Amino acid sequence: MDIAIMSMALSQGQVQQQASMSVMKMAMGDGKQQGDALQKLMSTTDASVIQRVAQPQLGGNIDLKG
Repeated sequence: MDIAIMSMALSQGQVQQQASMSVMKMAMGDGKQQGDALQKLMSTTDASVIQRVAQPQLGGNIDLKG
């Protein structure tokens, strides 16, 4: 195999590995944020807050036409 081809293949493999690591780090950061939010939510005892977070679409609009 030609040295130039091997060098390009190795370089391409390293770039793919670095991109994969970056995506994994971003996913871990998102997971940590979600975990922190869940932990904060679980520490509250106010049921209405938990209900609003779980179903934010409910209670925002009232149909006055009848």
